[in-house]
Amino acid sequence: MAYCALLPTVTHYLRDECAHYGTPDAGVWVCDPPAVYRPRHPEASIFYQTFEQHFDSYVRAYEERFELRSGPLRRVVPESVEQFLACGRLQGGFARIRCPACKSEHLLAFSCRARGVCSSCQAKRAALFAEKLTSEILPPVPYRHWTFTIPKAIRGLFERERRLLGLLSRTAYDSIRKSFQTLFGRKDVRPGCVISIQSFGSFGANFHPHLHVLVSDGVFTRAGEFLELPSVDTAAVGEVFRRLLLRRLHDAERLSERFMHNLLGWVHPGFSVFAGDIIPAEDRQGLERVARYITRPALAIDSIRRREDGRLEIQTPLDPRTGATVRIFDPLEWIHAVTAHIPDRGQHQVRYYGALSNRARVTIAGLDGQSCRPSGMQQKRDEEKIDSSRARRASWARLLRKIFEVDPLLCTCGAQMKIVSFITEPRVVDRILRHLASEACKARDPFEPRAPPAAASPSPT
Repeated sequence: MAYCALLPTVTHYLRDECAHYGTPDAGVWVCDPPAVYRPRHPEASIFYQTFEQHFDSYVRAYEERFELRSGPLRRVVPESVEQFLACGRLQGGFARIRCPACKSEHLLAFSCRARGVCSSCQAKRAALFAEKLTSEILPPVPYRHWTFTIPKAIRGLFERERRLLGLLSRTAYDSIRKSFQTLFGRKDVRPGCVISIQSFGSFGANFHPHLHVLVSDGVFTRAGEFLELPSVDTAAVGEVFRRLLLRRLHDAERLSERFMHNLLGWVHPGFSVFAGDIIPAEDRQGLERVARYITRPALAIDSIRRREDGRLEIQTPLDPRTGATVRIFDPLEWIHAVTAHIPDRGQHQVRYYGALSNRARVTIAGLDGQSCRPSGMQQKRDEEKIDSSRARRASWARLLRKIFEVDPLLCTCGAQMKIVSFITEPRVVDRILRHLASEACKARDPFEPRAPPAAASPSPT
């Protein structure tokens, strides 16, 4: 009787979750096959083709067209572009993947891991960062997403001298720390901050250095106790940030005293500090989404289109001043705008301050009331955490499932595929690719299973 009562519910569920084949009264319901990963082809995008066709011309024209405005061409730019042009291309090496069930094979190209120019690699890097941040670094307390922006009058300083981005980041943290300490009336407390430095704005490929900050909605004492913030005053934090940054730029001899006082006297100073809603301590998924957002790529690889006159066009949000929703570039201007977001070698784009700095994370572990000193058991746990972190970083298949919701190791037959080798030798790579492009290979599947050759019959005596 109970089975008959549940039958309509089960049938309704199957109709929602599965695809129907045949006539409605056939009674045959077959679930959709699992999504199968398809390798991307970056060389087919306008983004990739623009770099491939015009980057050499950009390098030759840089001194005349761009050096006065942006400083000398940084060495990291040609290096990163060269890596990007090899990303996702079989010519740079690949992994050979085989299905143990049906014996089918395919090749998977390596990624470049270049920063600032390859949106695919940056998306994977953002997913890794967000996962590590929420599972290993951030203690279970509430947080807010803050943003810090600066006026156009001083943005060129940070484009010509990238080291000043570190000063910008430290100043934002000091502004939050000073404001929170004043609010609590204590000097022995500090918040936990994770700051992501971004150089791109929302109106296309413009250089707009600003900061995205995950801030604990409260402060930590030296004993590891967390004190929740009673209120948030972004105007006060913004004023501290403005005065502190201009004073430090003046002390670093990057602003004259007269220009500094002019900026301090502006009615609309151009500095902005914004704090979002509270992210509760138990909302780890929401926190992970914010962490991925603050480390997102500058531009999507399919964000531009080519006009008939050869120039490039990008869709942008509505500009409140002009009402424009597109920006148009010639190819060299476009390349210059994109490569401006490539960070220098060794320059960290994500920085940890206060209670989340490396020296303070052991203290935060004392929130559960246990000893903060690393005992033998604690060292074992730390080693296991390091091993799990390495395994998570190495599991690119799991990472792609997380980003694209498809399994790159799932065969069309439904079996799980295995990596059988990595091909990196240029001579071997060229030989395999030439074979795959040959007519003999196109006529049949080169990895199709076949029976062993028949043994030669014995010659008559």
